Amino acid sequence: MNIALLLSGGTGLRMGADIPKQYMEVGGKPVISYCIETLSSHPGIDKLLIVADEKWHEKIKKWLADADAAGKFCGFSLPGANRQLSIFHGLESIRSYASKEDVVLIHDAARPLLSRQLVTDCLDAIEGHDGVIPVLPMKDTVYESTDGKTISRLLNRSHIFAGQAPEVFCFGKYYEANRALLPDKILAINGSTEPAVMAGMRMAVIPGDETNFKITTKADLERFYGTKF
Repeated sequence: MNIALLLSGGTGLRMGADIPKQYMEVGGKPVISYCIETLSSHPGIDKLLIVADEKWHEKIKKWLADADAAGKFCGFSLPGANRQLSIFHGLESIRSYASKEDVVLIHDAARPLLSRQLVTDCLDAIEGHDGVIPVLPMKDTVYESTDGKTISRLLNRSHIFAGQAPEVFCFGKYYEANRALLPDKILAINGSTEPAVMAGMRMAVIPGDETNFKITTKADLERFYGTKF
């Protein structure tokens, strides 16, 4: 069984808007609906769990009526103190019906341009691995600065990649990798794949998608708006 865990607990403070960006309307529907439609319609996804603040549950349910045509939504989980703790809350919910051998796909509601092909590529690539992450090569020269003022060293950009979502993991191993970081270490995690790497899980990398960007700023929202009009 392949379970999609859609993260929609962000507050969107950097956007400076009244509501989180994933609930803003673009092209006649909220940003989150684009992700739900892609995940719900994909034949490789069996269930969909959404991490969201309780005050948004009723509105999301209304949007699901149109976005979740395949009826794969299986419930909500509440956000945590940071992104990774939100993921763990979702994993705890999934644990009630998933087996260790099942697969969990983690995606951000603020990445609405998720393609069916990228979902397929991620699910295909996990065969023989413990997890998969799509990545983009670095186009610019990359430097390290330990003080933020001077260059400490030059990094080999051919060895440096930017991680994207969705990230896919073998459920049992990934759950244990996150549980091992409780209660405090998990609060320092920035990316979904970090716990997997720390636990020694075998992570495959596949080519990412330049259009699969995350909406963080007003400029990002305008860029997404431009793809719809």
